[in-house]
Amino acid sequence: MCNIVTERFVTCIEKLKERNEIKSNRQFALSVEYHPQNLNDIMRGKRDVTIDLIKNAIELYKINPLYIFTGMGSVFSADEIIQQSANTENQKSSEKILYVPVSAHAGYTDQFQDQVFLDELISFSLPDYKFQRGSYRCFDIAGDSMESSLFAGDKVVCSLIDNNNFYSSVRNNLVYVIVTDGSIVVKRVNNKIRESGSLLLISDNSYYKPFEIHVDEIKEIWHVEVKISPYLPSPNNIRNTFHEEMDSMKKIIDQQSGSIKMLNQTVEKLLKQNRSLV
Repeated sequence: MCNIVTERFVTCIEKLKERNEIKSNRQFALSVEYHPQNLNDIMRGKRDVTIDLIKNAIELYKINPLYIFTGMGSVFSADEIIQQSANTENQKSSEKILYVPVSAHAGYTDQFQDQVFLDELISFSLPDYKFQRGSYRCFDIAGDSMESSLFAGDKVVCSLIDNNNFYSSVRNNLVYVIVTDGSIVVKRVNNKIRESGSLLLISDNSYYKPFEIHVDEIKEIWHVEVKISPYLPSPNNIRNTFHEEMDSMKKIIDQQSGSIKMLNQTVEKLLKQNRSLV
């Protein structure tokens, strides 16, 4: 028999259907990266809900954790925090991913809360359930500080971290986009908020030294979810091209070596002829 938490979780899913936020159990399962058959077992009372599933549902659908665990309050969070920097246009449908190119980085640090500025940015969507809800940005990668993970010309699609919850939401060794007063940087992060109220920002390229930034200096944090890279030929083709170039260079060197050898022989013959005439 399933526990009371599972029963409340099932109630939440039914409420989501009533609100037309999901069309089916399967859609819900895919959106929270959970196996649809396992969710069906939960809905039929054959399996208990897991903590990870509850956590993902709370984050994605704003389900009230107090209701889930105690039965108190409403099913959904009444006072949902909506960051001013989020693009709130057309909330009933999937929110578009706003693209912030390198040319807009400077303006974004000053105007990330300006809806007029945000509306001027290019927006797009990706074919994945997890991008159907929430706030997302796409940033250009510039420079070589994150090689060999990220290269100049790559793009990263990121989800917004609640600025009231940096302490628990920012995880060690994951890659984040950090927006401050004058810059946008992409770094691997070590969370030191408890010890020093700061984040240690680490480049994957060891040439660049780590540095700390205090949380008071941070305007936004975006968790890197997806990397978009320009198309490259297959490694085999690259290797084949390299070997072909090396073979061509070898032939040229061999030809030049033969010419030099013949020239040396000619010079020696001339020297011998000159000596015999003396």
